[in-house]
Amino acid sequence: MNLAETLLTALKAHGVQEIFGIPGDFALPFFKVIEESGILPLYTLSHEPGVGFAADAAARFHGRPSVVAVTYGAGALNMVNAIASAYAEKSPVVVISGAPGVQESRSGLLLHHQVKSLESQFNIYREITCDQVRLDNLRRAPEHLARVLHNCRSQSQPVYIELPRDMIGQPCQPVTPLTSPPADPAAISACVDEILARLERATAPVLLVGVEIRRYNLEDKVAQLARKLGLPVLTTFMGRGLLAETDAPLLGTYLGVAGDPHLTQLVENSDALVLLGVIFSDTNFGVSENQLDLRTSIRLREGAVSMGYHIYPNLSLAGVIDELLRRVEAWPSHSAIARPLYPRGLTADEQPIAPTDVAAAVNDLFDRHGRMPLASDMGDCLFTALDIENTELVAPGYYATMGFGVPAGLGVQVATGRRPLILVGDGAFQMTGWELGNCRRYGWNPIVLLFNNSSWEMLRAFQPESAFNNLDDWRFAEMAAGLGGMGQRVTTRRALREALEQAIAQPDRFHLIELMLPRGAMSNTLNRYVAGFQARRVRQQSAGG
Repeated sequence: MNLAETLLTALKAHGVQEIFGIPGDFALPFFKVIEESGILPLYTLSHEPGVGFAADAAARFHGRPSVVAVTYGAGALNMVNAIASAYAEKSPVVVISGAPGVQESRSGLLLHHQVKSLESQFNIYREITCDQVRLDNLRRAPEHLARVLHNCRSQSQPVYIELPRDMIGQPCQPVTPLTSPPADPAAISACVDEILARLERATAPVLLVGVEIRRYNLEDKVAQLARKLGLPVLTTFMGRGLLAETDAPLLGTYLGVAGDPHLTQLVENSDALVLLGVIFSDTNFGVSENQLDLRTSIRLREGAVSMGYHIYPNLSLAGVIDELLRRVEAWPSHSAIARPLYPRGLTADEQPIAPTDVAAAVNDLFDRHGRMPLASDMGDCLFTALDIENTELVAPGYYATMGFGVPAGLGVQVATGRRPLILVGDGAFQMTGWELGNCRRYGWNPIVLLFNNSSWEMLRAFQPESAFNNLDDWRFAEMAAGLGGMGQRVTTRRALREALEQAIAQPDRFHLIELMLPRGAMSNTLNRYVAGFQARRVRQQSAGG
């Protein structure tokens, strides 16, 4: 095999099922091998941020790596934000960048796409990936690839592979995948002893789950553990959509002052809060009504378990959960709160559309036709998603970048083979919504709900006096036909229901439903979230003097 075939074969052996990419001159030889070898399917989009977001979303749904391939400089540097988001939210994306050939790098000339130095791109990606390699040594390439791809899976974060274009056709030995060393069984046993002792002493234990349980394919086991322990289970804001395909006793999503007061008190008053795979971000805990007492918490994350002042390092989530499942019999249930009630029964009349109406319309749609996977952008569309019946969801809940939603939805369809529902605001659609123009080539048919209030409305919520939050009305629905889809602009609740039904009945193309919302109309959850976030900031500033 040549180097490119070795790389593609190794990717497939590590669970990769697709490549998203945009070709360029330094990457053309690699793209030729991708296409002609047929080892992995290739999906090309229109802009590098889009392929980054699509690969990120596919990786989140797979629970294993997805690949993005681009050219050097103008391609890879244009994708930095999307990969930074994947790094922040622990999504295993493999970045492959074509690069100047080894010989031309020694020419002494400045090469096009070069920035400060030929090393600049490598150094930038060192900040947003967990491991990196330049494949300029054929003898050592297999061991380097084994290490990098192992780290991508074991750490569930992006990695960076730089591929000089004159090395692609050179012969290379195959890659032997690495395996993780087994954890110390005595350490796991001692850790589980302490976890169970703390839970047995507790009067109000709660299980709060985060994104790592999806990243490491542990949702079914966590659901089984929750049933055995009889604990009330909630997700974090970032973890919304977890456990949707299980029978876990899920009560809802913890949102602090922005959420259900009963759920907030349940979490914040717990004397044994089990934080399972949770990322400690401000979007998860920045609106807590009361400061969480981490001394009484049990924090399980990939690589370590912490309880009070005790830390058990070098333990995997899977290993600890497996031991808990082995040791725990059925415990009495601690859960006394009813499952959440989501808005339903949209009144199909001539009243204007509010965000809550969108959630009710989608819940009604799911009741009639079955649930769909969701991809959401940042903004009130994501807060509206919290009022939609729990279903599989990808969204940039921590990194909070705009532009994620549409390309992420395409990545979801590639990863699952299922028709996705995409929620996106008009500001984010202006950035990456045009990737819908690629649907016709690949037979993708998402349903897109575009929240159009001619505004960056979430930014206005934090700073309402600024006129720069106003956007023009681009009349997006009229552009859908030219992109190969069908567009409808709806202003009433009746029209919303009819547009959704029409989209379901016509699965041969994508449907763009442009929801016309008045400026200032926000979901109740976003209103509470903004108020809580601002109140906490004021308290912190007052405490600081």
